[in-house]
Amino acid sequence: MVGFIISLIIIGAIAGFIARALVPGKDSMSVPATIALGIVGSFVGGFLARLIGRGDGDGFSTAGIIGSIIGAVIALLVYNAVTGKKNRVRA
Repeated sequence: MVGFIISLIIIGAIAGFIARALVPGKDSMSVPATIALGIVGSFVGGFLARLIGRGDGDGFSTAGIIGSIIGAVIALLVYNAVTGKKNRVRA
């Protein structure tokens, strides 16, 4: 159980940091928020994989990590759209 939590945090951090690098603009997120973004992205990626019928494998594969990154990008785009952080015009 402890190993699962540690791996969830590590994969969440990797997916969150890569997602923040892929989405243009400045994100002022803390490290815990980035890890949470990656963890949410893992769930979104797993959900999307199950929708297309490819979600029956191990999550700790290359496809699982790529799915986590794609899910984290989607979660970050939704977060930015809901909060309007990227759409503000500064005077």
